[in-house]
Amino acid sequence: MSGFHSLQPDPSMIGRMLKPPFAVMPDPVALFRQRAERFSVLAGDSHLAPYLGFLAGLSRLQAELAAELPPAEVIPTEQVQRARENRMPPLDRASLAGDAGLRALARRFLEDVAALSMPAPAAAALAELRQAEPEVLDRMIGDVLADSIPADALPQHLFLSAAVQVHGARLASLLDPKQLVPVETGLCPCCGGPSVSSMVVGHQGAEGARYAACAFCGTQWNEVRIKCLACGSTKGIGYMAPESGEEATVKAETCDSCRSWVKILYQNRNPVLEPVADDVASLGLDLLMRDTEYRRAGFDPFLLGY
Repeated sequence: MSGFHSLQPDPSMIGRMLKPPFAVMPDPVALFRQRAERFSVLAGDSHLAPYLGFLAGLSRLQAELAAELPPAEVIPTEQVQRARENRMPPLDRASLAGDAGLRALARRFLEDVAALSMPAPAAAALAELRQAEPEVLDRMIGDVLADSIPADALPQHLFLSAAVQVHGARLASLLDPKQLVPVETGLCPCCGGPSVSSMVVGHQGAEGARYAACAFCGTQWNEVRIKCLACGSTKGIGYMAPESGEEATVKAETCDSCRSWVKILYQNRNPVLEPVADDVASLGLDLLMRDTEYRRAGFDPFLLGY
């Protein structure tokens, strides 16, 4: 296939640990600071520099807001236990729609974002949001929580996605990862959201293991290597990358069962890779994959419209 190397799974690379930790909860401030730093570095020599630089600024504001807010309200123990018994995510995203606290956080974040430099269409979208009535803002936040974003309002929902990420990460950070259980392949065990990408990690205790990452709440969870994150199949899994694909640190993991693909990042080869930032920065891979029979299954609110 033109522009690609098609690669076969390498069984020798499967994690060495028999049972790495199932879930890793986010530290909201560190999460967004590291993401901002990565976006800044990636912007340095990229044709996407203006957009990556903007997202670096957005991530810095997320980190600042997470640091300034009072502690989030802990998810009730009964709710966590009930979710565990029924193999459901304890963080119920649907219940957050219309939440006054989330709306107030979003309002504050939108005020902060106004200081960023941005194209005129984005500035107009932001101005519209800042003037929106509470019921309109709640409806749009509900769209973000449901991962159902209208194509005619992408800039507005990008800003709100960033605000909601702060809220999600703060709630997730207060959960005990040992209380989480798998809910469904490719879905976050904390909030039920789809994975943005997955990473083969190199840190001690999980070397060579694969962790999927949630764009909404920042939780990372262990998934078996060489398995589709969209349908759970372990058959017909392949890997595609641009030329010199064997050395690529970002690849498309494809599935012949459901004809979908999700990016896989080899953090064990490059420890600074970040699941959201490097997903956006590797947009070229998305463009190449458009010419294949596979559809993208990873969900990234910062790539909607591309």
